[in-house]
Amino acid sequence: MKHIPRKRFGQHFLADSAVLDAIVRAIDPQPGQALVEIGPGLGALTDPLVQRCERLTVIELDRDLARRLRARPELTVVEADVLKVDFRALAAQAGRKLRVVGNLPYNISSPIAFHLLAQVDVVEDQHFMLQKEVVDRMAAGPGDADYGRLSVMLQWRYDIESLFEVPPEAFDPPPRVDSAVVRMVPLPEPPQLDAALLEELVQVAFSQRRKLLRHTLGRWLEARGFAGDFDVQRRAEEVPVAEYVALAQQVPAAA
Repeated sequence: MKHIPRKRFGQHFLADSAVLDAIVRAIDPQPGQALVEIGPGLGALTDPLVQRCERLTVIELDRDLARRLRARPELTVVEADVLKVDFRALAAQAGRKLRVVGNLPYNISSPIAFHLLAQVDVVEDQHFMLQKEVVDRMAAGPGDADYGRLSVMLQWRYDIESLFEVPPEAFDPPPRVDSAVVRMVPLPEPPQLDAALLEELVQVAFSQRRKLLRHTLGRWLEARGFAGDFDVQRRAEEVPVAEYVALAQQVPAAA
C-alpha cells in the first residue's frame, strides 16, 4: 500500500537519487559505526546507509512506517517522538558515540537541534537535511543578517558547515522552501561554562536586535553585578560567538 505523506508529521520524502548519493558521500558511513537516522520515512536514505554500515538505528514516529521498518532485521526501530528520545541511552547500548543523520521535519528542526545539543557529549557528528533558511542561521557569522541566537547557541559547541543546497523538486511532495544539508561536528574541547546562563545571556542580547546592547544586555549585566569589560555599544549581531562565551564565563551566578 502506498504511504500518503502526513502533514502533521511534516513528511516530505527525498526522492532524488543524485542528492541521496551526495548525502551518503558526505556522511561516509563505515561498518561498525553507531548510526542513528531520525525520520527514515520510506527508507530512501536508510537503504544506502545500511548497505555501508550494515546495521542502523532509526527513530520513526509514524506508526505505519515504523511497522514497515520493523520487518527489516538489519534495523533497530525506535518508535517515538525524537524530542523524547534518550540519545545517551542509545550510545550506551552501542558502546560508542553516535553518528546522527536525517531528513528532519522542518516544523521542529530547531527543537531537535537543541535536544541533541543537551546530549552532545555522546555524539560524534550530525548530518541533517533542513530548511535552507535554518541552515543559513545555524552557520551564519557575526555581521550576517542570519546571525542570531541559533547561530551562537550551536556554534559554541559545534563546528558547523553548510554542505550543499537541495531544491524542492528533489522531494515528494515538494516542500514550499529550499533545503540544505548541514554537517555539525562537536568541538573536541568545548569551553567550560554554564550552558543555561549562556542561553539566557544570548536570548537577552538578541531580544531587540536592532537596538544597541546597552539597552538590553547592558542592563542585564548591570543587574547581575558584572564589573568586567564588555562593549555594549554594539548590536547583538556584531558580537562573535567567542565573546559571548567569554562573557558567560565571567558573569556572576544569579543570587
